[in-house]
Amino acid sequence: MQNSVRPELVEGLSLLERSALEGQGFDKLSPNGTVLTNLTDPRPRSAVSHGVGIAGLVGLAIWMLIARHFEMYGPFSAITAAVAAGIPMVAWSVFVDKVHRNRTTGIDWSAPPQPLSETIDISLAKLAGLWATWAILAAIYWTSRFYWIGNYTFAMKAFTIAAPFLFIASIPYIIWFDRRMKNPRDGCWAFGCLLMGDKLADRSAIADHLRSWAVKGFFTAFMLSGFPGNFFDTVQRALPALTDPVGLANFLISVMFLIDMTLATVGYILTMKPLDAHIRSAMPYASGWTAALICYPPFVLMGNGGPLDYHPGTMEWSYWLRNYPALLWINGTALVVLTGVYAWATIAFGIRFSNLTHRGILTHGPYSWMRHPAYVSKNIFWWLSTIPFLVNTESVTDAIRNTVIMAAVSGVYYWRAMTEERHLRSDEDYRAYAAWIDRNGWFARLKRVVKAA
Repeated sequence: MQNSVRPELVEGLSLLERSALEGQGFDKLSPNGTVLTNLTDPRPRSAVSHGVGIAGLVGLAIWMLIARHFEMYGPFSAITAAVAAGIPMVAWSVFVDKVHRNRTTGIDWSAPPQPLSETIDISLAKLAGLWATWAILAAIYWTSRFYWIGNYTFAMKAFTIAAPFLFIASIPYIIWFDRRMKNPRDGCWAFGCLLMGDKLADRSAIADHLRSWAVKGFFTAFMLSGFPGNFFDTVQRALPALTDPVGLANFLISVMFLIDMTLATVGYILTMKPLDAHIRSAMPYASGWTAALICYPPFVLMGNGGPLDYHPGTMEWSYWLRNYPALLWINGTALVVLTGVYAWATIAFGIRFSNLTHRGILTHGPYSWMRHPAYVSKNIFWWLSTIPFLVNTESVTDAIRNTVIMAAVSGVYYWRAMTEERHLRSDEDYRAYAAWIDRNGWFARLKRVVKAA
C-alpha cells in the first residue's frame, strides 16, 4: 500500500527522524521525501534465502569458465558442474542460514543423542523400507525400455555407479540421525514395518513416502538424461557477436537453461532432512500427477507427433522477423528476459527444487511477484519463440490449429498450477503467502491500476 505525504512534512528531517518514521510502518523514503511505502502488510518469510541460489550460481559460473577453458565438455564434467553448484549452496545453507537447526528438520541438536539401544530397531526397519523402495525403483528402471535408450542411458549408468555407495552410506546416515530425530518414525519406517509383517503400519505415511520417492526417482532420471547434453551445448558454443541479436539471444537463453537444469538437478539430489530440504509432502492428487507427467517423457503430449504438438509448419521466431532488425532485437530481448525469470525462479529454490512436492514455501525473488513465475514466463516464451499462427504451409487451418493447441498447452500449465496450489494450501504458510500475493502481487497491482483508470 502506498502513502503520499506532503514535501514540507519531510523536508529537513534528520536521518534519525526519518528512520523513526520508517519504523512506524513506512519503508525507505523516496529521494525527494514525498512517497513512503507502508509496511503494515509485509511479505511472509521465505523458506529459502537469496544467498543459497546465488552461491550455487557463482560455483556453477566458475566451473563453466574452467570447463570452457580446458575444453571439458563431457557428461562427467556436467556432473562436476552440479557438484560445483551444490557445494557452495550446502555451505551457505549450513554456515550462513544454519538450516540444520530449523525446527522443520525434526532434529533436536540441543539434546544428547538417544541411546543406540532405543533407536536401533527403528533404524533397521527404516533401512528395510529404504532399501525396498530403492529396489522397486531399480525394478522399474530395469523393466522400462525407454530408460535404456538415448540420453537416459547416462542416467542409468550414473545410478548404477552410485548405488553401492548409497547403500553403504545409508547405514551410518540412518542410524546416526535416528538418534537425534525428535520423531524418527516416518513413512520410510512405516514401510519397513509393513514389510516385516506389521499390519497396523500407517498406510497414509507409507503412501506419502512412496509418492515422494516416485517423484525423486522419475525426475532425477529425467534431469540426468538431459543435463549433460545441455552442458555440452552451452559450454562449447562459440561466443556470438554483440551485433547479432539472434545469436546473442540464443547464447544467453542456452546459458540460463543450463543454470535451470543444473540447480534443479542439485535440488532433486539433495532431498535431505539435515539440510531442511526434505519433502514435507508429495502431491496426493491424481489430477496433479496427470497434469505434470504429460509434460515429460515418456508421457509427454507436446512432443513431435503428439496430440498437443503445436509445431507443424512453424519456424523459429528469427525466420519470421529476419527482415525486421528492430523486431529481432525486441523479441530476442523479451525471450532472454523471460528465460531469465524462468532461471531465477529455479535459483530461488536453492537446494529445494522439485516438482509435485512441498519442500517449504518460497516468497522471495520472482515469487514475490506472482505464485507461478516459472509457468508464466515459460508459456509466454513459447508463444513468442514459436509464433504459432505463422506457418510456412500457407494453410490457415494449420495456423488456427497450432494456435488452439498452444492455448491448450498453456491451459495444461494452468491446470498444473491449480493442482499444485490445491496441494500446498494444506499448509497455513502457503495460504498466508497466497493471500499476500492476492493483495500485493503484480496482477493485484495491475487490477488496481485498471480500476483507478
